[in-house]
Amino acid sequence: MKTNQAVESVKLKRKTSERNRRIRMKGLCFELASVIPPHHFKSSQQDAVVRAKAYINQLKERVEELKMRKELAMRSNSSTKSRSRYPSSLIPPIVKLGLQDSGLEVMLISQVDKNLALSEAISILEEEGAEAVCARVATVSDKVFHTIYAQVRLPRIGVDTSRICERLHKLVFSF
Repeated sequence: MKTNQAVESVKLKRKTSERNRRIRMKGLCFELASVIPPHHFKSSQQDAVVRAKAYINQLKERVEELKMRKELAMRSNSSTKSRSRYPSSLIPPIVKLGLQDSGLEVMLISQVDKNLALSEAISILEEEGAEAVCARVATVSDKVFHTIYAQVRLPRIGVDTSRICERLHKLVFSF
């Protein structure tokens, strides 16, 4: 009788520990699901773990790629500074104009000591048939990045990007 009770006790302990393990694993799967994008969890928990592992590996590869790009940019930046033909105070401003669907992205890059009037750039866009939707200003070391996102008022007619670019060049080089 004792052996029968001992066997039952061992079975009960195994059953309890297995139930606790399942509960713990379910909790861990829910925790994993909360930090991994939902499109990686479409089927069973086992498949979700496999997809999560693949997603984590993608992230690791992306981190490595970004580290390499950063290192290259740092090397490029330091070599550009050392062999630049302009002193930092004489680097000319940059105007970039990009088209996106029925919108424009204007980026003006200038030195910190140059006071570029963002309102004048927006006025030029509006005079040329675009409406400013969003404007951002960021300062990185000795450069100021002005980015303006604008929508074309009449998409069928469009805007003359070469004229906008010419007027913006005149604006930034006047400062």
